[in-house]
Amino acid sequence: MTDRENPFFLARITVKEGMVDAYLEIAEAVDKVVEKTEEGMLFHSFDRDPDDQHKFVWTEVYRKSDDFLFHVDNPPVKEKVEKHAELATHFSIEIYGNVSNEVIEKINSREIPLKHFATTSVGYIRSERFA
Repeated sequence: MTDRENPFFLARITVKEGMVDAYLEIAEAVDKVVEKTEEGMLFHSFDRDPDDQHKFVWTEVYRKSDDFLFHVDNPPVKEKVEKHAELATHFSIEIYGNVSNEVIEKINSREIPLKHFATTSVGYIRSERFA
């Protein structure tokens, strides 16, 4: 891993038949909590697969690895995610970019399927802020 972190996460979910509305309620509640309590979550979006109405993707961009660790241990988020297990048949995480070993260990400790695409030396990040 390089010393530059740039974590971009995709969480893929397949919701059980007849449970989409209930899952969308939980997703909206989680989104509101994250917006209010997690400054390190730079982008948080929940999108439906165009080919399967039961498949969704959370897209999350974090400032750094510690912000992801805060997210997974954030009490209101944990409470909502526990309900998620009752409504979904599949949950997996993909990480694009560099993260700390603690992030990988945290995901693995929860036995969530994980695929990590570490950043190579090719590419750049624009660090300027636009007004």
